[in-house]
Amino acid sequence: MPGVLEERAAIEREIAGLTICEQLRRVAAEHPDAPAYSDPTEDGWSTLTYGEARRRVLEIAAAYAALGVAPGDAVALMTVNRGEHVLADLGALHAGAVPCSIYSTFAPGQVAFIARDARAVVAVVGAAELARWEPILDGLPLLRKVVVLDGPAPGGDRFLAWEDFLALGAARLAAEPEAVEARWRAVTPGDLATVLYTSGTTGDPKGVPLTHANVAYEVAATDRMTGLPTMGTQISYLTYAHIAERVLSLYLPLFKVSHTHFCTDLANLAGTLARVRPVMFFGVPRVWEKMAARLQALLATQPEERREQVAAAMAAGLAYVEAGQYGSAVTPEIQAAYDRADAALLAPIRSLIGLDRAAWLATAAAPMPAEVQRFFAGLGMKVLDVYGMTETTGAFTANSPAAYKLGTVGRAEPGVEVRLAADGEILTRSPLNTGGYLNRADEALFDGDGWLRTGDVGSVDEDGFVRIVDRKKELIITAGGENISPANIENALKEHPLIGQALAYGDRRPYPVALLTLDAEVAPGWARARGIEFTGLADLAEHPDVLKAVEAAVDAANAGLARVQQVKRWRLLPVEWTPETEELTPSLKLKRRVVHARYADLIDAMYEE
Repeated sequence: MPGVLEERAAIEREIAGLTICEQLRRVAAEHPDAPAYSDPTEDGWSTLTYGEARRRVLEIAAAYAALGVAPGDAVALMTVNRGEHVLADLGALHAGAVPCSIYSTFAPGQVAFIARDARAVVAVVGAAELARWEPILDGLPLLRKVVVLDGPAPGGDRFLAWEDFLALGAARLAAEPEAVEARWRAVTPGDLATVLYTSGTTGDPKGVPLTHANVAYEVAATDRMTGLPTMGTQISYLTYAHIAERVLSLYLPLFKVSHTHFCTDLANLAGTLARVRPVMFFGVPRVWEKMAARLQALLATQPEERREQVAAAMAAGLAYVEAGQYGSAVTPEIQAAYDRADAALLAPIRSLIGLDRAAWLATAAAPMPAEVQRFFAGLGMKVLDVYGMTETTGAFTANSPAAYKLGTVGRAEPGVEVRLAADGEILTRSPLNTGGYLNRADEALFDGDGWLRTGDVGSVDEDGFVRIVDRKKELIITAGGENISPANIENALKEHPLIGQALAYGDRRPYPVALLTLDAEVAPGWARARGIEFTGLADLAEHPDVLKAVEAAVDAANAGLARVQQVKRWRLLPVEWTPETEELTPSLKLKRRVVHARYADLIDAMYEE
């Protein structure tokens, strides 16, 4: 087995001199007619081939240049996942500029902070997102032009419609093709491919600059871990402001000649999956939780005999996936039972949800509830945890279909060093690491030996598989001095499908308490099936039958927790937590400080009872 440094050297030789611009040139030259990007239409898809896409990218690069964008300038992007987002991003790179996608859920003040911090000179914005920009434009003197997708732009010199932008670029490219060629050829692996802003669980977002070399290394490492086929189909639906989606559906397709289909609205995800049947699928835990809840609700409507057949088949599926873990073996008996179950029921169910062709299924960004992972394992699906940060260009540890352990985030990717600090903090060192935060030279991201501090506490087993305990700053230390992971408590609580979100609290307190919300998709169906009348979540949160079910869920969670971790008191809130209501980040992580502050009186009251 090659050592870490040998693996690193091999990848660095493979990507030497490579930029995203050069990779697009290669794929467009070798596969000009291969489908690249498909946007949904009323009656199907609108598709660009790789040859057509590259021509459009060069026109967009020329348009940026015509607007005065210089090499090194920043271009802000805020729109849903769609072909124009990718083309505008790649066009900025070909102009020598730095694209910066911004979460569309950010408030105008946060958008203004990022535009100023990145020093954006042009913004490409969807019509739906324009309202977040218009109130802040007077405070952004560097921002010369706002390019508006979808229809005519507002009046004034600062706005330009997308079609006019494209026409400007086509004319400039026709007049000065050598200038555009010179722009992208001047881009080097050490130049920035993007600046992404952390979604900000605390304080202002921090800009993370990532280079072409960072990106190319992550793609090469990901390819080794996943073994995905070339020219496969995939879906893009999570925001490009998130590093995982950016790697998996913006950069990786350029290396795998993949056909990316855009899902512009999360509400259409199930339908898009069924239409596309992708070869891979990545979802943050909340996406998998919702998918599991919908499937469980559907299965619950089946006749008892059918439910029993599905349960038996899923037991065989779970046994198969568990036996396939690293260090274990699938016996002939387990294989035979799985093959029978798969042919009879499991494969049709996977086909029903559009994941029958998916060779790689993954999750990250927050802890995956064990019961959700076990549910999909029952369907014969290995939903594998990976682990990383924006600061590490995405995943730096990963489970792979060939080597995985459920409950872990996998092993270090090829050429990546991982170790634990004395206090259990996970440290990493590799070519994936950013050079530091934008405009924050004093931010202590690295130790003296170049190890990046993740802020997460974990463990590493004898086979190199990493487990995450919790965020270092989020560990609860009770009044009795016990160190407790709130995420473990929260995941146990969320195993009941009625509970959508949970926050455990107990720092410097005698015991943990919890704030709970109902799952806005599951709870109404659960109530209707029991003949409960209601007008909304607030109604349900007060209903005696709901409270009784939630109490049983808390008791079940406590039964699996150590005594010091058990929730002594809880409250079911009459609201849903979302990024828009600010209790969650755009990547659906809890903003603990926001929840603590918003519900401080309620938390105090639980301790005063």
